[in-house]
Amino acid sequence: MHTSITSTRNSPFTLKTLLAAVSLALVAGLSTTAHALDPRYQDNDGDLVADTPTDPKDWIDPATLVFAYTPVEDPAVYAKVWDGFIQHMAKVTGKKVQFFPVQSNAAQLEAMRAGRLHVAGFNTGSNPLAVNCAGFVPFAMMVSKDDRYGYEMEIITYPDSGIEKVEDIRGGKMAFTSETSNSGYKAPSALLRDQFNMEPGKDYEPVFSGKHDNSILGVANKDYPAAAIANSVKQRMEARGAVTPEQLKVIYKSQTFPTTGYGHVYNLKPDLAEKVREAFFTFEWEGSELAKEFNVAQPPQEKFMPITYKEHWQVVRDIDRAMNIEYTCN
Repeated sequence: MHTSITSTRNSPFTLKTLLAAVSLALVAGLSTTAHALDPRYQDNDGDLVADTPTDPKDWIDPATLVFAYTPVEDPAVYAKVWDGFIQHMAKVTGKKVQFFPVQSNAAQLEAMRAGRLHVAGFNTGSNPLAVNCAGFVPFAMMVSKDDRYGYEMEIITYPDSGIEKVEDIRGGKMAFTSETSNSGYKAPSALLRDQFNMEPGKDYEPVFSGKHDNSILGVANKDYPAAAIANSVKQRMEARGAVTPEQLKVIYKSQTFPTTGYGHVYNLKPDLAEKVREAFFTFEWEGSELAKEFNVAQPPQEKFMPITYKEHWQVVRDIDRAMNIEYTCN
């Protein structure tokens, strides 16, 4: 039996429809263990993330902490944006901290799994894979001063493309970012398949740009007729002048999803892990490059808020289960 996300055209995904889809999957006997941790990790406390090893010899205490931000836009831009925060983390932890400009989600995941990446921000859709296969422990998310957060998936086109509604994508190209992306692939592909009866390779040609900014620029420059993107990335690019609102047209907007999850690798020495957390929650946003870059989003991102993967990523795990997605950790 095939089960998936359902939605009404031009209406957002809702948690109710997602849970309904998950319930159907359970009735059909489909796998609900897609989010089991890799055997190298333990979860004895049931919080769905890898436990800190009990044996101190299994802890890591690197001389240099390596930090990477999810590769949604130009890494050179974000090296500058994160520089003040990195200096703050170095001061709090007493460690040298290095920014690692990853070029893809796969490279970021592999770096943490291999022990070369210690602290990171993983995009929404990659969090489950990072948790299960790389030992990622998310603990923070950017939020507004009154704790509002999130972004929406949008399907965009350009004016005069001939695409006025989602159905008009049929017969043409549709740009996605990468298969691990929630807004850049999983949610929109489910929408196209289940609400609009459009299968990739049959009803439209899927192409992968690699990153949200590539998709946005591709549509703005008329290289792609349509693309699925995270509107928070689009808002930041518009604020920087990389694209203008007049170059883009939104034909679909989803419900709100959690944004980038920040955390550390599971086997970081406990007192060092605590210092890393302290660095996030004591960072002064006012006047920082992070504030300049991220406060333009709606809602504005103005501080780091403590989160748990079990609670805040429930909707994302539900989407994956509804799509019968299973992760293989090689």
